[in-house]
Amino acid sequence: MRTSRGSALGKAARLVKASDLWKAPNLWKALGVAGFIGVAATGAVIVRSERRRRAYTPEEIRERLHERLEEPQGERS
Repeated sequence: MRTSRGSALGKAARLVKASDLWKAPNLWKALGVAGFIGVAATGAVIVRSERRRRAYTPEEIRERLHERLEEPQGERS
């Protein structure tokens, strides 16, 4: 009687050869998904730190708006 575990072990044993590893589509699919998740997680960390850096208090926003209002029209880009 074969169990699903036994067949999974048999598949793993067949993938031991180095030449077979290059041909295993599931391996490449897993590596691609892991890479995509890593890039997405890195992007999320960068965005979060950027938001913290740019987090202004209401007073800072008010000061910046007043400064922009006081500068002449020609200096704005």
